[in-house]
This record gives sequence, structure tokens and C-alpha cells, in this order.
Amino acid sequence: MKNEIIVEGIELKWNSESGEVLFEGGDVVFFWVSAMKTFFDSIREISGDEATNLVLETTGFRQGVIVAEGFRDTKNINASNIVEWISNTYVSAGWGKVEIVEMDEEIQHFTLHIQNDWEYKLNKLDGKQTEGIFVPSHYAGVFSSLFGKDFWYEIKQYQNDNQPYSIVEYFPSTITVQKNIHELSRRQEADKIKQLEQLVDKNTKVLQNLVKELSSPIIPVLEGIIVVPMIGSYDEERAEDLITKTLEHLPKHQANYLLLDLTGLTKQLTEHTAEMIDKLSIAARLLGTEVILVGVSPELALLISQTLTNLKKFECLRSLQHGIYYALGKSGRRIV
Repeated sequence: MKNEIIVEGIELKWNSESGEVLFEGGDVVFFWVSAMKTFFDSIREISGDEATNLVLETTGFRQGVIVAEGFRDTKNINASNIVEWISNTYVSAGWGKVEIVEMDEEIQHFTLHIQNDWEYKLNKLDGKQTEGIFVPSHYAGVFSSLFGKDFWYEIKQYQNDNQPYSIVEYFPSTITVQKNIHELSRRQEADKIKQLEQLVDKNTKVLQNLVKELSSPIIPVLEGIIVVPMIGSYDEERAEDLITKTLEHLPKHQANYLLLDLTGLTKQLTEHTAEMIDKLSIAARLLGTEVILVGVSPELALLISQTLTNLKKFECLRSLQHGIYYALGKSGRRIV
């Protein structure tokens, strides 16, 4: 069964046998506003507000470009018939009433009143008073296609319970949907980088605290003798932490001898670390504790004799065991 009507000069045809609906000879599909709401709500739920708004804006614009191409092929382009094309076509298609109320042909500036468009109805189902995105950008695409240059829009007023229509201005602009997509990608990339930086900072602080807890522990081995293993490199903060922590424990353990184990510093004993050891030794001596260096490898011995000469004044022993025996001997004790 075939049916045909003409609304405002626009031809609509239905063919129930083939399942086709034709709008000015082109295939169309009708949707309930509530169904469209479900569609857009699903996109927003998955993609988030910012990405969804850009999708709506970009899609509306590009659809406008396609629609206007059909008019451009069949009609003469001039400002006077744009009103007729838009009003007749979109009213009959359920896109609401559109009226161009101001028009400056010289600068190609247009002001539209858009009333009861489907996007307004969709937002109203949720009780939202938000600005439309798809429909306003759609007309920017229409103007861009008709005049062969980039048009953009600015919503001056949105239809609500107190205002019967939206007021949207259109004008030539350097803004494009491609630029908007690129800017969103850059913003999202910057946000992701910022999140990663925050995560790195957080984990770095956790790691630093862990290093402080685990590195250079204070180990009492025998009465009056404690050992501090030195591991890795020491920046200013870690060096100060080692000195402070060690000096605090010397009186607690009544330490007469502090054995600094350099085994873990074979390739990382720098001048800065040597100065730290010297500083710790001076402070420990004031507390009545002698510092002995143990774990001195042949490589370290050569380094101390040639470069780090300020460490030559310390008693240096090859192993921790030798250091313990040495400290016991100086205190008049021995292991039996």
C-alpha cells in the first residue's frame, strides 16, 4: 500500500509493501523522542559529557553539510530563499519551527529563532534546562555548505518555560569541528599525562618513604657495637636522614663503636658520600663513638687512597667480621 502527502511543499511517501519512507525522494527513519533520549543517554554514560557533547556537535554539523548539499544542487543560493528552505523542510521533518529574524547579507551574519526542536523536547523529558548542541550546530553545517565557507554559532538564549524559542547567531568563523576534535584530544591527553604525573609523584613519595625505612638500618650486633650498612647512592635528603637517624640511636645503644659497612657502595662511593661519612664521624665522636669502615674492597681501597683521601684517617677493614673482632679487641673483649 502506497501513501503520499505534501506538507509545506515537502513530499512524503510511504510504501508499506517495501517498508520505505521517503522524504523529498530520500530514505528517512522516524524516531520517538524518548527513543532518541535513550540513545544519547547511552552515549553519555559510556563516553562522558565532554566527549558526548563533541560527538553531538560534530554529527549535527556534518549532517547539516550533507542536507545543504542537496539544496545547493537544485536551487539558486541566495539569502532570501534560505528561510523558506529551512522552515519548510525542518517543520515537516519534526525539527521544530525555524525562522531567520535577522540577516546581514554583506557579512553573512544570521540570527535564527528555533522553536520546539527535537533536542529541546529530548532535554525536557529529563527536566533539563541545558542548551541544545546537535540542532544549533546542524544549521552551522547548513550555512557552511551553502556558502562554501566555515560558519559557527553562538547560542544567545535557550528555549525554556519562560522563553518560547532559542536565539542562535551564525557567522563565518575559523572554528571548525576538526579543530574542536583536535582540542578535545589534546585536553584528554594533557589530563591523562597529569593523572600519570600525579600517580608517579604519589608512588615516588611512597618509594622514598620505603627507602628511608629499609635503607641503612641500625643493627646492634654486640654490646656497645652497632652496624649501619650503606646501600646505594645518597642524595642530600637521604644523607641527612642517615646522619640524624644514626646519631639518635647511638646513645640508645650506648655505642662505643659504629661500623659503617661499605660493601654496597663499591661503585657508588662518591666525594659527596665521603663527606657525609666524615660529617657523621665528627658528630659520632662527640657522642663518644668511634667510626670504623668495613667492607672495604680492593677497588674501594684504591679509590680512597687516590681520590677520597679524607677517608684515609679511618680504620678500614675488609669485612664486617674483621670489624667486629677489631672493635671487641679495642674494648678489651674477645669471642670465645
